[in-house]
This record gives sequence, structure tokens and C-alpha cells, in this order.
Amino acid sequence: MANPRRILLTGASGFVAGHLVPRLRQAFPASELILCGAGHEALDISDDAAVQNLVARVQPEACVHLAAISAVPEARKHPDLAWQVNLHGSLSLGRALLAHAPACTLLYVSSAEIYGRSFTAGIALDETAPAAPMNTYAATKAAADLALGAMVGEGLKVIRVRPFNHTGPGQSADFAVPAFARQIARIQAGQQTPVLNVGALDPLRDFLDVRDVCDAYVACLRRAETLPPGSIFNIASGMPRRIGDVLARCLELAGVQATIATGTALLRPSEIPTASGNAARARDALGWKPNLAWDDTLRDVLADWRDRVATGT
Repeated sequence: MANPRRILLTGASGFVAGHLVPRLRQAFPASELILCGAGHEALDISDDAAVQNLVARVQPEACVHLAAISAVPEARKHPDLAWQVNLHGSLSLGRALLAHAPACTLLYVSSAEIYGRSFTAGIALDETAPAAPMNTYAATKAAADLALGAMVGEGLKVIRVRPFNHTGPGQSADFAVPAFARQIARIQAGQQTPVLNVGALDPLRDFLDVRDVCDAYVACLRRAETLPPGSIFNIASGMPRRIGDVLARCLELAGVQATIATGTALLRPSEIPTASGNAARARDALGWKPNLAWDDTLRDVLADWRDRVATGT
């Protein structure tokens, strides 16, 4: 896709969008970006009529769907909202595109969480692994992933990406790496005693830098015209890291010593020992691979949280 005239982006006020928007502007300089989210054009993704009206008015040629209840604990706490936003909101968007902009390419951001119990195989999973979600968030994303894939038969031009854990500057402390960085920054600022409250440290996770993930999304749009509708891509490093080792590296990079305290409230009811992805398909079809050094990612997250703690934001 050389230069879609209009690119619609949902969830534009979120963490990923903060990194994706400048990349979209650079990749598609002639395209008009329609940003939907807090501080941008208002859109309640769970309001079907509002979604229909927006798509009919905008007539996008590409759409990146980021809007979601994206934190596992939040989805567990508010399951009805998670289903309404993650599944029904995605279906509303898909139906609206079919009705009003059928030539539009939809990039649906799914999640590697949908593989769930399939990770017990203990190997890096590719896109053929069965969806077997183990929490509400994963179930809602799996349902939307499958439903939008089924709509290909009705003419929907959708590409589904399944990113593994990604982090970077701007992410909320609802996720492991920024939660570590926030506490480390507070300790350095004298706002917290040198005790870090953490969840499970033994699981291994496939971590990425959000900027590498955004480059994969741009690559999908660039090659949209050559990709079969319904295409699925894992976005993964293929290198699982122990969460406790990530914490130890954060402390080392920050030059902080602290006592580690495991909080039961931070533990998941169902924890997968190892989650790793095979992204060979993305490498072959998109020419994508992660490029940023992991230590640089951690340094940037630590610096981001030092600034946020210092300014109280």
C-alpha cells in the first residue's frame, strides 16, 4: 500500500499509538491520519452506531485497530467491559468497514495471550498453534481474532497480528517492566523504601521493544496489497527471558539495590511457565525482525519513569 489516502487509528491515546503515529507519518507522508481516542476524535468503540457513522464519514483506506482493554488484571476485574470493547467493538468496526469502506485494509492487533495453554508445549509457537486462552483478556482477543478472520469470507480485508509482550517509554505500570521501573525510580527519588513489590518472577516471556512492534505494523500496511486477506503474523523475538532476570537487569542498570517482596495480589490465577513465539512468517513475508537492543529498551523505560516520578505524571 503506497500511500492510503486516509488511515484510521483507534486507541490513539494509548501507549502503542504514541510510538506508532510518528512511524505512520514517516512511512505514509501523504496520508491523512484520523486519530480516535482521548484527546483526539471521540469514539466509543462499543457504540455500534458511532462506529458505523465514523467509518461512513471518514472512508478510510487503511485502519489500525488498537483500542482495547489491554491489561489482564483490568479485564479480569471488568469482564463485561472487556467483552464489549475487545470483541463487540472489533466486530462493529469490521461490519462498518464491510458496509461503508469495503476496500479498506484492517490491521487488527490481536495478542499472543490467545495461545494460552498451547504454550505448555514448551516450544516457540508459530501461527498454526491452537488458541487456548487462559484468562478473560485472552479469551476476548481470541474471539475477536477468530471472528474477524471468519469475516474474510464476507469480503473483509483484515491482517491479524499477534504481538508478544512489548514494552517501552510511556507504558503504564500495569505491566511488569514499567512496574519495576516505576518502583526503582521512586526508590532513587526517595519516595519509596528500597523494597520492590513484584509478582511471579520465574515465568519466561518473549519481550520486545514497542518500537520494533510498531515497525512490524507499518510493514503490514506497506505490504497489504500483496498479503492474503486474513493473514496472521506473530510479532515475537523468539528469545524468552525470565522475568526475575529482567528485574535484576533493571536494578543493575539503575545502580539500585533493593529487597524483593512477592505480593499475592500481583500473581495471576493461571500462570504459563514459558511463552515464546516463532516469527519466521513475519520475517519472510514482511522483511521484519526486532532490531533494538534489550538493554537500550530497559534504559529508556527507566529514564521515562525517572522523568514521570520527578514531575508527578
